[in-house]
Amino acid sequence: MLWNASALTGYRIEATDGHLGTVSDLLFDDQSWAIRWLVVDTGHWLPGQKVLLPATALGIPDAGQRQMPVRLARQQVQDAPGVETDLPVSRQMELHLSDHYGAEAYWANGSNAIPLIASPYLMEPRHHYEGEGIVADMGDAQLRSVAAVTGYHLHATDGDIGHVQEFVVDDEGWRITFLAVDTHNWWPGARVLILPRIVREVDWSGSLIHISATRQKVRDSPPYSDAVTVDGTYAEAMSTYYGLSLFAV
Repeated sequence: MLWNASALTGYRIEATDGHLGTVSDLLFDDQSWAIRWLVVDTGHWLPGQKVLLPATALGIPDAGQRQMPVRLARQQVQDAPGVETDLPVSRQMELHLSDHYGAEAYWANGSNAIPLIASPYLMEPRHHYEGEGIVADMGDAQLRSVAAVTGYHLHATDGDIGHVQEFVVDDEGWRITFLAVDTHNWWPGARVLILPRIVREVDWSGSLIHISATRQKVRDSPPYSDAVTVDGTYAEAMSTYYGLSLFAV
């Protein structure tokens, strides 16, 4: 199922033995656009502290109850290594957290992410990380915050097209499947969806996302509005339109 990332903010996190806190943010890597960690505000349980939970532990969100189950116990989370979630999270810190939770690092053994399952929304990754010593080889690769990147401006090959308004996330594999873009300054009253796979470059210091398509190409893409159902059929139409293939395992 697809979710607007912002809609998950504030969902209660339910561990196997009780309440943990609420969803504060999602962290994704800038290579595959897969969600790697959930940022949790622990509230009164661990005052003044935020913790990271691995995407491998996340269950299916319950919209009616506004909660999300996780396959972790409260003590596991309480004993996790501390992390400054307001700062970029390094690969080294991810390794410490993965060791603590007993989860294999997603870049190990050629793995692209959390175990992939067949899904019409999963798209072929652009990079794979393989081999031993990968942490040293990659240096201090960092994750990105969904909340922080929301608002970044998008540039087509021939000019500005708007800014990121929302991230659309698939809970089958926890991957960002679309970026919803507000184009009102260029194309009044319209919004469009962008596939992460057409992102050519992200200028983190300049808060800019460059895509490999023209403004007209974006404008002529399959229409998007609140009345449009964004599902596997829509994802396939978008991929076909941009000359891409869906990736299923």
